[in-house]
Amino acid sequence: MLRCGAVGLAGVLSAGFFHAPILREIASFLIVEDSLQPAAAIVALGGQTPFREIEAAKLYHAGWAPQVFVVREAASDESQALQQLGIKKPQSWELSRAVLVQQGVPPSALVIPKDEGMGTLEELQAVYAALEHKNAAVILVTSKYHTRRTRLTWNYITAGRSQPIVRAASQDPFDPDHWWQERRFILSVVREYLGIVNYYAGFVV
Repeated sequence: MLRCGAVGLAGVLSAGFFHAPILREIASFLIVEDSLQPAAAIVALGGQTPFREIEAAKLYHAGWAPQVFVVREAASDESQALQQLGIKKPQSWELSRAVLVQQGVPPSALVIPKDEGMGTLEELQAVYAALEHKNAAVILVTSKYHTRRTRLTWNYITAGRSQPIVRAASQDPFDPDHWWQERRFILSVVREYLGIVNYYAGFVV
């Protein structure tokens, strides 16, 4: 299923590279955003630091939720090897926390779940496990291209018990009108579509 999805997406991209409106629609499908409402917590998903954290801090200061969650990333082989060499490399969640504090979020409002996560699925599982009220609404801050899959993943994890309020980081540089002109965004779009294909195939990642 993954291979079929990759081939199909490659075909669409190849056909669309000479037709900008098609490429815009490909990106626009990935982008969703929900209206803000009071929530139990704000989650700054890992990645694209500092953009997601800056947005989470803005939402916190606006009073939409009393807590901001940051999930620790599970140790990679590379980080463990560096540690054995006596080299300390700041972990991504530590950078996220530093940005949030620098943006005025008090440390007392930051929640670091006990569970670690590697990727969106594990991150959101860690957040949901740490939520005191499982039926509460949660604001999920991520990148524009990652919003639709974030919503799908949260609904999967919570079985619809908790309402996701998905918000894109306003400073996220992803541009749905020109994304195909930058390799990093091409890779991001391809990953998102493959993730969505996997989701509907029953392999949530």
